[in-house]
Amino acid sequence: MSKAFTKDDGPEAAPVPRRRAPLPAGTPNYVTARGLRALREELARVGAAAPAGDVQAQAAAAWRAELEERVATAVVVAPPDDRGEARFGATVRLRDAEGRARTVRIVGVDEADAAHGLVAFTAPLARAVLGRRAGDVVAVRAPGGEEELEVVGVSWDE
Repeated sequence: MSKAFTKDDGPEAAPVPRRRAPLPAGTPNYVTARGLRALREELARVGAAAPAGDVQAQAAAAWRAELEERVATAVVVAPPDDRGEARFGATVRLRDAEGRARTVRIVGVDEADAAHGLVAFTAPLARAVLGRRAGDVVAVRAPGGEEELEVVGVSWDE
């Protein structure tokens, strides 16, 4: 095989951190206790890595700085006294007009992962259900048009 097709001819690629969703201007960096733990664990992993080479060191330093900023500005939101209302940190069970169920948990932007039902509090779906209770119906803008969803239940991790 030609040397041109091996990894021996240049510096290693810089680590690629997960892209973080920006917080809208003036929006507090709300996090769950679980989310803050995850940020601190990620910061520890990045801080423990000793990248070789200028490009990797610069990328790791930028990643570390971003994580330090997120940890420093984090505001942990405690569950409310009224556990029947959808609030930050709640798990909300929804049903669409066809009866299909969906469960989402309202979390901070760093925790958001739609594939796992973790929806950022800044997302349209989360904004639509915040303050709602079981039996309430909300309208949410979806790719196929507006969608009506019924709040079936609200629960909290203990």
